Amino acid sequence: MCCDDDCRPLGFLLGLPFAFLSLLVSIVGIAVWIVGLLLTCICPCCLCVTLIVELALELIKAPIHVMGWFTSKIPC
Repeated sequence: MCCDDDCRPLGFLLGLPFAFLSLLVSIVGIAVWIVGLLLTCICPCCLCVTLIVELALELIKAPIHVMGWFTSKIPC
């Protein structure tokens, strides 16, 4: 029995708790992103605020990265 590369239900199920934790982190990322955007509008010359907004965007994408990593590590 051979599985195709896109179907890895075991990796998906094992990754769900970690995806939930990263979902909580992404909610924090959304809050940081909103605050960072407001600070960027107030003072657009601050480079550190731009870096914080970029970090927040990576936190928002965390659940997708975690699930992709888990499904790639677990065989069918």
